[in-house]
Order: sequence, then structure tokens, then C-alpha cells
Amino acid sequence: MSYSEFTEKDYELIDRDWQVLYASASKRCADARELETVCQAYAFANEAHKNVRRRSGEPYMLHPIAVAQIVVDDIGLGYKSISAALLHDVVEDTDFTVDDLRDRFGDKIASLVDGLTKIKNVLDNENKDLSAQSLQAENFKRILLTLNDDPRVVLIKLADRLHNCRTIEFMPEHKRDKILSETMFVFIPLAHRLGLYSVKSELENIWLRYKEPDAYRDISTKINRNIQQRAKEINAFIVPIDEALKKAGFRYEIKKRVKTPYSAWHKMQVKQIPFEQVFDLYAIRIIFDPDRENGESERDQCYHVFSIITGIYRYMPERLRDWVKHPKSNGYEALHCTLLSPSGIWVEVQIRTRRMDDIAEKGIAAHWTYKQNGYVSENDSEMDLWLERIKEVLVNPDVNALELLDIIHNDLTSAEIYVFTPKGEQRAIEKGATVLDFAYLIHTEVGNKAIAAKVNQRLVALNYVVKTGDQVEIITASEEHPKREWLQFLKTRKARNLVVDYFRNERKQTVDYGRQLLEEQVKLHGSKLDEAMIQRIEAAYGATDREDFFYKIGIGSLKLDNLADVLKSRQRYSLLRRIFSPPKEKAKEPEVEYIIGGKDDDGRQFVIATCCNPIPGDAVVGIKSPDGRITVHKKSCPVAEEIAATHGDWVVVPKWQEAAEAKTFLVRISLKGIDRMGLLNEISRFLSLVMGANMRRLNLSADNGIFEGYIDLYVNSKDVLEKILKKLTTIEGIETVSRIDL
Repeated sequence: MSYSEFTEKDYELIDRDWQVLYASASKRCADARELETVCQAYAFANEAHKNVRRRSGEPYMLHPIAVAQIVVDDIGLGYKSISAALLHDVVEDTDFTVDDLRDRFGDKIASLVDGLTKIKNVLDNENKDLSAQSLQAENFKRILLTLNDDPRVVLIKLADRLHNCRTIEFMPEHKRDKILSETMFVFIPLAHRLGLYSVKSELENIWLRYKEPDAYRDISTKINRNIQQRAKEINAFIVPIDEALKKAGFRYEIKKRVKTPYSAWHKMQVKQIPFEQVFDLYAIRIIFDPDRENGESERDQCYHVFSIITGIYRYMPERLRDWVKHPKSNGYEALHCTLLSPSGIWVEVQIRTRRMDDIAEKGIAAHWTYKQNGYVSENDSEMDLWLERIKEVLVNPDVNALELLDIIHNDLTSAEIYVFTPKGEQRAIEKGATVLDFAYLIHTEVGNKAIAAKVNQRLVALNYVVKTGDQVEIITASEEHPKREWLQFLKTRKARNLVVDYFRNERKQTVDYGRQLLEEQVKLHGSKLDEAMIQRIEAAYGATDREDFFYKIGIGSLKLDNLADVLKSRQRYSLLRRIFSPPKEKAKEPEVEYIIGGKDDDGRQFVIATCCNPIPGDAVVGIKSPDGRITVHKKSCPVAEEIAATHGDWVVVPKWQEAAEAKTFLVRISLKGIDRMGLLNEISRFLSLVMGANMRRLNLSADNGIFEGYIDLYVNSKDVLEKILKKLTTIEGIETVSRIDL
């Protein structure tokens, strides 16, 4: 921030944005009193931030106005939240206190601002002794702790993060990378969990625009070109549906939706396919007002719409998604089907009631609004159950900030499945969970006394992994009790914690059991657990207390998944320990340029990350280790994202050395097409003789006239790779060529 006297133009900019917000707030406020409160909050904040500017040079007041605009338009919150958004930086950045706000605006608005201030300001009295390694984790913990007090604080914080990302171009690049990584690791999953689709989508697209700028531009161009080519076909596809729904007497609207650049890019990465194979680019959304007087439920009326449109077009049964009968845990309800248009393109159709659409777009805020207005859905409990699970973790005194960050991130991003009790009651549980996890989901005593289970009437062991649609019956015995071995296969945090709690009073036995487990694991890798080996493993895992180290292994809170790597190298640290080991001195580092190319003038060593294998020309980020080494990742690499999100101080922005032709980098390209005589020879001849590329591996196979596979080869830059990809597509028979992960 900077200070300089506002000009007439500055005041005009502020007033322009305020008039837009005022119009939105007028529609959202219930009466003149609520609107007057919003106006007073604006006037107060405007005076408090007078003559203060953002990095962009614009008046600072434009930021809280923009945050409030997101709060009302994208999230749908009321006047107290709009007022709190306008005031959210006043306590942090000016001399006004929470008490000042309480005197002027009442307790609720003041407490919302207080919650937002606490999220932002982690270095308060109770955190003075925290090491730098856990500050960001503590910050995240604060964000989630506000869910206990008032979830609106988190929603306003998401609005704040969205606007900061909208203006992120004015940030220095290293700080931009840290903010975007934190956004992908924490805020995007949080927006998804809270059902804020529009906020989530915009954050994802901003992330892609800066992390993979070439991919963003390329996909955006292709999507826009596709829209122009297909616009008439989609309109023609809608006409018969429109006529049929009118004839059936529905009150509705039809919206067209195109896949976002991030969504298309993500599918390309996950499925390792080129853009041309992303078939679900288009969707239409049928949003109707249910008839409350015809005796049919919302669900039945959705099925009625489905029967009408599938009577017009053929649908793909395997692509049917019934989120009406089995809603997602974030409250999302809709019926999805994929129909074949007359022109031969597959179009996804989403069927929703008006209420379902509000919840899909505005998430938890709409969910509460409908509840407060007396509308109770049979699916309301899913969101409430998730909030309860989060609260359980937050109040657990045995979970430190770093563990909490990992637990909550996994909870935010884990997929869910739906299983049924013997009475037919539906329960959501984490994908990969066992029947024993399900037993603890039902009740602690059911889990403690479980001996086996019946899944779909078939007897299974407690470590059986349940699948969507399974009907699960837990078999118990009164004399049964938890076993330590259960910790080796339990998946859900709740179940693991309950078993850990059971053994907490048997510490000595648990410590002995932990040592025994470690000894068995070391033996499996062909080594012996002597004193030197124990010290070596303790150092790798950052253990400071041996008994506690064995205890954590015994209760299952410390996994030994990467023990093989630890045994191979004395210097190999687990991911979190490598991230969260700050340098001894926290002196501010001067501005330096990091040029990738072996060692620079200061003796810095650059290492190309094997998790994503960047090559010159890729957008990259550097992670600086305690020993000075800089590991170079693609900006979109998930490993780098996690490191940057949890320890932003280690992020640097390296640049590729301009004359790096002598060094080559391994890449993998995927090919698919129609097989013909001599094709393989033509491909290898082109790569080796024409492009001068050194091939390391060639894996192509043909079946029924179609070939596919991959080639590993060395290139010295992204430009060279793109030339190779472009030229390969000109070879007769090759249909698709793309770079994929090794």
C-alpha cells in the first residue's frame, strides 16, 4: 500500500463502483434499515481508507467494494456480510478497533470483521513463539476455526481471495506463485466444499492463466473457435426440447454452458488426452420452477423432464449422473445426462429446480437461506455433517497445525461414495473406505465391537473396501475390542482417531508395538534395525523424541510409506520435513536473479524435478532447500503447489538460461492414429534424421488397424518440442499427438 492525495478521478472511480454495489445491495436488503447500515459501512470504510492506494495505484477502497460485490452477487449473503466485507480491512490497516466498529455497527458485524482480521493477522500474542514453518498452517487453522463461530467469515474471506486473485498481476512473481499455490491447495477446494461454483471456477481459471499461460491461451482460443462453429448446432439442439417442455406445462429457462479452460485442461491432464478428445465441452442447463400443487416431489419432476428429453434424443446410459437421488456432500443436486444431437455431437444436459440451481451456484449461503425460509430438504444434512466433521478436527488438542493442514486438505479434496445401511438409509463416506470405517461412521461402539460385515448379503472381512451402492451390515460381538492392526487399513480420520483414543492409555504397549512395526518394515527392505539405523530414520523423519516417534508409528499417525527412500539415502527427507525446515537465520534475502543452467555465479545448484520434468520454455517455479539447492518444477506441478501453499518463503522465480541448447531434457509424447505399412519407420526416421532428436524409448502397438502408444525422447526446449508435435501431425495416419507426463 502507498499514500498519496486522491484526485477527482479517484473519487469518481470509487463512486462509480459504489453505485453498482448499492444497486445490488438494494435488491438483497429486506428493508431501508438494512440498506442504511450498508451505506454507513461504506461511508466509514471510505473515510478510513482515504488517500490509501493499492499496488496497482488505484484507490484502496475499490478493493473492499469489489469484495462486497462478490459477497452479494456471487455468494448471495445479506446486509451484515456486505457491511463486514466493506469494513474487512479497517481494523487491520487503520487505527480503528473492533470496539469502534461494535459501537457503530453492532456486535454481529464487528465479530465478522474481527474473524476476518484474525485470519489475516497470524502474528498475534498467542502465536508469537510459532516457528516460520507453521505460520501458514496456523493461518489455515484460523480460517477453519471461524466455521465454529460463523461460516460467513469464511465466505467473505473467499470473496477477498477471489478479488486479490483478479488483481494478482500487480504482485511480484514470487509472491504471485505463493498466493496461487495457496489458492489451489486451500481456497479452491474450500469453495468447492461450500458449493460456490462460480467462485471456484473463476479461481481455477486465474490459476491456469498464470501457472500455464501457454495452455490457457491455446485452450481458450480453441474453445472460442469451437463455440463459433457449433453455436447454430447447439441452438438447433435446444429447439425441440424447448417446444416439448412448453407443451408439458413447465415454467423453466434453458442456459447454455461451455467447459471452462481450466476444466478442459484438467481433463486433458488427468486422462492424458489432447483437446480434440474432450467431448463434453458443451452443456445446457434446464432450470424449472417445480409445481408445488401437483403432488409430485422435486425429484419426480426432474425425472419427468428427463423422460421428456430422452424421448427426443438418444442418451448415453453410462454417463447418467443422478445427483438428485444421491446429492454431493456440498449439497449439489441435479440430474445429468448426455444426449446425442442430430449433428452428431454429445451434449450434456443438467436438470435442476430453481432451488437446486441456487444451491449449485451459491452453495452454503443458499442452503441456509432456504432453511431459514422453512424449506427443509431430505438432503440438507450432508452439508451439516461435513461441518461437524471439520469441527471435530479443529477442537482435537492432539493435532498440530501441520497435521491439521494435511487432514483438512485431504478432507476437502477426497472423493466420496454412497453406501446404504440394511434399512436402506444412504450414507456418504470417503472413497477407499473400508467396512470398518463405515462401522465407526454409524457409531463408535459399532466400530469397537465389529468382527466382520455383510456387503450385499455376502460375508466380508473388516478391511473390505466399499463401493458406491453397496449395502453394508456390520456384525458385532459384545466381547470384541479395537486392534492395533486396524490402523494399518482404516481410511477415514474419524475411525483412526477413535482407535487411537482407545489405545491412548496403553502408551508403553503402543511404543513397543511401534518399534516392532518399524523393525519389521526395515527387515522387509533387507536391513537391520540397530542404533545407527534408528538415528538415521529419526533424522529423516525429523523426530526429536524417540519414545514419541515409536508411539506415533504404533498408533498409525506416522506412516512409513517412503521408508525405502529413507533407507536408500541418508540425506532423503520426507516431503513435509523438507518443506518445513527453515534456514537457521531468517535474514531477508536480497533480490537476486535465478538463472537455470547448472550453477550460477553464487554457486547455486539447480535440480530438475522428476515429478513433472520441466523443459526450457515451460513456466517454472523454484523451491529453495536449506542447503541452497533450487528444485525446478512446472508452475502447475502438484508437488510444487503443496510446497508453495504451505511454505511460501521457499518460493523463488528462476529463469531458463537463454543459451541452453547443449543440455537436453527427457519428455514423453503420446501418439494415436490409423496403422499402415511403414508408419513406425517413418516416425523414427523423422525424429532421428529430420529433427535430430535422441529417442530413449518407443512403445507403440496396433490393434484392429488402430495404433497408439508413446515415445520418450530428449529435447533442449519447449519450442523444439512444439515443432516436433506440429510436424508429426502431418505424417499420414497420425490423428493425435500430445505431450504427456512421464
